[in-house]
Amino acid sequence: MSQTTTDRVRWTTADIDLLANNDGTRYEIVDGELFVTKSPHWMHQETCGNIYTELQNWSRAKGLGRATINPGIIFTDADNVIPDVAWASKERLEVLLDEVGHLTGAPELVVEVLSPGAEQERRDREIKLKLYSLRGVQEYWIADWRLETVEIYRRENAALVLVATLTNEDELISPLLPDFTCSVGRFFE
Repeated sequence: MSQTTTDRVRWTTADIDLLANNDGTRYEIVDGELFVTKSPHWMHQETCGNIYTELQNWSRAKGLGRATINPGIIFTDADNVIPDVAWASKERLEVLLDEVGHLTGAPELVVEVLSPGAEQERRDREIKLKLYSLRGVQEYWIADWRLETVEIYRRENAALVLVATLTNEDELISPLLPDFTCSVGRFFE
């Protein structure tokens, strides 16, 4: 850990490596701030799996890229996150994957599934939204399994902007994913 002149502790990727364990705890760093999360709720994980399945089925049919669950994204030594789901084109994957299988830059699409609690929601709705916006993510979905909604953020004028909040009756389409269409309700089955 390094400290700045304001005595704020700034965590790094090396610090996370020292903390790593196998008890299901996830460690993420955004702008040097450490976020610790325990294993998520069953429905959180089901929602992640359903979103992944829809994206991966579309990806296999189109051959344009790949989806994954919980990829490590190491933007910098002080910005190291684990989104719930991500999708990247074949071209981006060739450039972004490092030798240990982590992404070193922004995939085109990142999905976070909300966990209960004010701090977790602040992390996904504010802190990670800002990080993904600054790092060039093209589209960001925030899924809420309790309300069965998906917020869609798209890049406009170099920032991610909320363009829609979809409910389980709505169809999700994306200009990023040609011919992708999915009932939002399928994410929460």
